Amino acid sequence: MRILASPYAAAYNQRGQLVVKSRDPRSAASKWGLTAMADDRASIESLYRLGIQYFNDCDFFEAHETWEELWTEYRGPGRRYFQGLIQAAVALHHFGNGNIRGARKVYHTSRSYLEEYRPAYLGLDLDGFLSQYEKCFARVLTAAEDARDIPIDAELIPEIHLDPLVTEPSQS
Repeated sequence: MRILASPYAAAYNQRGQLVVKSRDPRSAASKWGLTAMADDRASIESLYRLGIQYFNDCDFFEAHETWEELWTEYRGPGRRYFQGLIQAAVALHHFGNGNIRGARKVYHTSRSYLEEYRPAYLGLDLDGFLSQYEKCFARVLTAAEDARDIPIDAELIPEIHLDPLVTEPSQS
């Protein structure tokens, strides 16, 4: 796994939970316009990044659970973006467990949610991510409807790396 330089520092609290703190006094959450969640913006950012960590560790079930916790309370403009990430994690979970039919169905749903946030959102180059995601699912997408034995190629599983310099679409 690649490690990218980041303006954030990660630490674990006393309960063993990952806490991400910005080294920049202006939090990324406020730069990204994350608002309207019951918890504070730091919680949004923390859950977002924790989900990414699980996703990049191929723990897709936990990524889904973490992002769903965020999505349940969040009411901002990125709500469908988080749904798309949740669905991408679910699709990869199904694929890894051999549920090819479920993987294919949720793959399409996840893409439909994420497409509206292209080319980039919340530091994620969605064009690049969706391209990797499609390559990972290529055999699933071209397989017969009743295909069952398609192993996931670990080398093709997409990773999420945030770039705080990625231009975000205007929030109108």
